[in-house]
Amino acid sequence: MTDARIATARLGEGGPEVGVQGLGCMGMSFAYGPTDAGQARAALERALELGVTLYDTADAYAAGDNERFLSPFFTAHRDEVVIATKFALSIPEGDPVKRIIRNDAPYIREAVEASLKRLGVDVIDLYYMHRRDVNVPIEETVGTMAELVREGKVKHLGLSEVTADELRAAHAVHPIAAVQSEWSLFSRDIEAKVVPAARELGVALVPYSPLGRGFLTGSFTDAEQDLTADDFRRHQPRFTGANATANAALLEPLRAIAAAHDATPGQIALAWVQQRATIDGLPVVPIPGTRKPGRVAENAAATALTLTAGELARLEPIAGAVAGDRYADMAFTSAGRE
Repeated sequence: MTDARIATARLGEGGPEVGVQGLGCMGMSFAYGPTDAGQARAALERALELGVTLYDTADAYAAGDNERFLSPFFTAHRDEVVIATKFALSIPEGDPVKRIIRNDAPYIREAVEASLKRLGVDVIDLYYMHRRDVNVPIEETVGTMAELVREGKVKHLGLSEVTADELRAAHAVHPIAAVQSEWSLFSRDIEAKVVPAARELGVALVPYSPLGRGFLTGSFTDAEQDLTADDFRRHQPRFTGANATANAALLEPLRAIAAAHDATPGQIALAWVQQRATIDGLPVVPIPGTRKPGRVAENAAATALTLTAGELARLEPIAGAVAGDRYADMAFTSAGRE
């Protein structure tokens, strides 16, 4: 396993330069069952040693606790890291499980101030709209976000799970540095319209769940049987029951290619995502999530792998054969609105 620092990429025209792979921090305090805070903090430090500089969180992750957890690391390394956080998933008082999508100006202003305070910083490097409220014109939402840039509270703007048309409308109001969406060997819907629009506009893609929420690594085969009761993957259609069984059978080519490279299946899955930058002609900075320093190093090493045309061809049919949607309700994704 190499300790060489990873290469860099720029998020959008005029956006920040970051390591070509980022780190998704949600699972350090939310969604994926019990966590070890000491190991998670070690993972953050290990990532930075390897050149991982984009750290991704959101105000909705553990109702702000994920931002609070990351604050000491961010403040200790402020000039070395690019902080990405998000707004839009409002948590009603007294119902910590429920999420209400809000893109209105008063909420955005309230959200940014709360995130700045929890993070312990004066400015957010990359501020995303987490989900789209179709009842608020995206031009109004991005207009408010642009005001935050002019006021010095935010440096760059991002959008998550938007359609190609929404991206174009937003970019016409203010430059968008990055679009975040699920993109992996299991989830390729954005390639039809969103990726071409991002390439056309000079916007980077930041794939979340590039490891299929761990399924592509083989860390679990059936969420209901293998994961704790508080793990939200138990509620995602493709990871349980007959769907999980069918999808596990799709991983044989991944394992075979991994063996040929003396790599892990997860590294091959990440290499495939990283290689989309060359294939699709735009910056691609995936943000695999992990809580262990060893996994951080494993993931970063995948940036040095290159898959052959034959290997890419073997992996090509997988997404089309996946059973089950990525969410029980796809209305809140770009694919649900395209």
